[in-house]
This record gives sequence, C-alpha cells and structure tokens, in this order.
Amino acid sequence: MRLEDFDNDEDKVIQDRLKQKTWNEVKTNDSWAIFKIMSEFVNGYESMGRIGPCVSIFGSARTKPDDKYYLLAEKIAYKISKAGYGVITGGGPGIMEAGNKGAHLGGGTSVGLNIELPFEQHFNPYIDHDKNLNFDYFFVRKVMFVKYSQGFVVMPGGFGTLDEMFEAITLIQTKKIGKFPIILVGVEFWSGLIEWVKTVLVEKMHTVSPEDLNLFKIVDTEDEVVDVLDKFYKKYDLSPNF
Repeated sequence: MRLEDFDNDEDKVIQDRLKQKTWNEVKTNDSWAIFKIMSEFVNGYESMGRIGPCVSIFGSARTKPDDKYYLLAEKIAYKISKAGYGVITGGGPGIMEAGNKGAHLGGGTSVGLNIELPFEQHFNPYIDHDKNLNFDYFFVRKVMFVKYSQGFVVMPGGFGTLDEMFEAITLIQTKKIGKFPIILVGVEFWSGLIEWVKTVLVEKMHTVSPEDLNLFKIVDTEDEVVDVLDKFYKKYDLSPNF
C-alpha cells in the first residue's frame, strides 16, 4: 500500500517508518541524530551543572489540581525547598506542575525538564524562567534527572513514572550511581506493586534480592519525605549547599 492509501496519521507514521530506506538515507539520518543528541546533552549539562543540590519529583501528568496527590506533591515540594533543596520535575502538568508550584511558593529552585510529546505535555508556569529545558529524547532527559538529583520522590503515576522509578532503583542496585533516597509517596497506591515485587520477584522467582527492598521507602506525608532526606544526608555528613 502507498502512504496516501492509509486512513489515519498513526498508520501513515508506521508505514513511513517501515518503508525501505537506502543505506545513504539511513547513514545521513543517523549522523544528524548524533549531533542533535549531543546538543541536548551539552545544553543539559551546562544548564543543570549550575543549579546545586536538587530532588526529583516524578508523577502523573494527568493528576488534577484538586486531587489529593496533587495537593500533597505541592506540600512536599514546598517543604523540600524550605529544607534547602531545589526541585526537578518533568516540567509538565499534573504532579509535575504541583512539584514546581510548591518549589516556587517556597522560594526554592524550580527546574522543569520538558519532553516534546504529541499529547499531555506542556510546560507549567511555575518553572524558573532560566531552568526550563526542552528535550526530544527520553533517554537524554532521564540522564539529567538522575545525574543532578540527590533524591527521588515518586508520586502516583503511570508507565512513565514507573519507568523513571525502576530506572533509578536499577542504577542504584547496580552501583552506577550513589545510593540516594528513593521515596514512594502513597501507601495505598504503591502497596500492591511492592507486595508483588516481594512475593513474586523476591520469594518465588528469586530475580530480586531481599536486600533490594531496602533501596526505597514508602511514606504518606510531606513530613516523612523531608525526614527521610534529612536523615540520609546527616548520616553521610552531606547537606544542601546553596
């Protein structure tokens, strides 16, 4: 079938991706992609390297402003900023907006790492104007989250949130990054998943070690989040250095 024979844009995109390309076309496209990827890394490193100690907040873009988890994320970010940490989010709506809003209201650093998407994602108004970064590549964006965070607060979310959470756990588990705090917020939301990890991955399949369950904590309040962060950094003689 020809490209024009397809009825919707999604089918046209798939057909375009699957059509045979010449070696020269492949090589040219890949070469330009390398430069674009490099430019995103360079811009990200230069911008993020000046920010100081931050905590990343992950969560759903679909959470509404009147949702209890939106309000909780805002309180958490506010307390985090008052404790001396900056806040990094994905820069979009929902939990991300709540995180940036709390940091903004707390007078702290508010960073947004935006990703270009055909739906859901648009940057929120609570990001510091000089700390609103845009990315085309998810993997470059995730490097920025991990490289410049001293802790991870994971609010309820979807596939993207789970991806970011498990990536952070995996990097700590494999000692690719330092053992920074990973704090899952919302016992009601996370308990089913963690029970599955414990009973299936740890006890039945033995694909995860029992001690790996200590790589994260589950809490319910903003005070517990800040307490976990403060205890961690006092233990290792580290503190925010703004």
